[in-house]
Amino acid sequence: MKVVKTISEVRAQVKDWKKAGLSVGLVPTMGYLHEGHKSLIERACQENDKVVVSIFVNPTQFGPNEDFAAYPRDLERDAALCESVGAALVFHPEPEEMYGEGFHTYVNMEVLSETLCGKTRPIHFRGVCTVVSKLFHIVTPDRAYFGQKDAQQLAIIKRMVRDLNFDIEIVGCPIVREPDGLAKSSRNTYLSPEERKAALILSQAIHLGQELTQNGETDAEKIVQEMKNLIETEPLAKIDYVQAVDAVSMQPVSKMEGAVLVAMAVYIGKTRLIDNFIYES
Repeated sequence: MKVVKTISEVRAQVKDWKKAGLSVGLVPTMGYLHEGHKSLIERACQENDKVVVSIFVNPTQFGPNEDFAAYPRDLERDAALCESVGAALVFHPEPEEMYGEGFHTYVNMEVLSETLCGKTRPIHFRGVCTVVSKLFHIVTPDRAYFGQKDAQQLAIIKRMVRDLNFDIEIVGCPIVREPDGLAKSSRNTYLSPEERKAALILSQAIHLGQELTQNGETDAEKIVQEMKNLIETEPLAKIDYVQAVDAVSMQPVSKMEGAVLVAMAVYIGKTRLIDNFIYES
């Protein structure tokens, strides 16, 4: 496995693979890889001849008061994980390589990016769409892999690929959880032992929402309210949002009909965590 830092190195390697008739998978990450990322890379390796993992903490998707500088980084550990599951190439560029001097071009999505995380992080998805578009152009993969934990991001990337005619299959992969239910996240490392315990309120609320739907509840507002009531019993938790939206358009729904995403963002202390489930009738 190779670790490269420049766009030209990636393009040269992918060109050789494609000349040999090999399929290419891409797993875009911001590094500090965990079991969730590992599951994406393993799936990509099963379905493609060669797999590229990008490790890039993307500055354009962080707002001015967010955790860009503090975001955890450990390239050596990440590269070892990538190699252990069969990735062929790690692309680890500096910000200057991805965003050259005088960079002014962004990919902006409307409607889907205006709810959930997009409401409280207004520039976030512009940064995500821009960097993912660049990675698609650099790597030209046959397939790209994203986790269902970032459900709004996954829906946005699927729509971007469709709207902009990228010839790439987008593969969504299930949420990976800790044994106690907490969704795996690089940001879990920010939590103190007390906060880590408190963070279980997110997966407990998800379980409650799923239970209500399984018992026949179809009023989305009632389900969301019950989930909020549970989260509010945890003193360290502060709700950013809990909302039910159409799983494709990301627009609010009042009834659990068709495919519905029930998603949340909750602060545990200063750490913002997300979780979700999808209901399909």
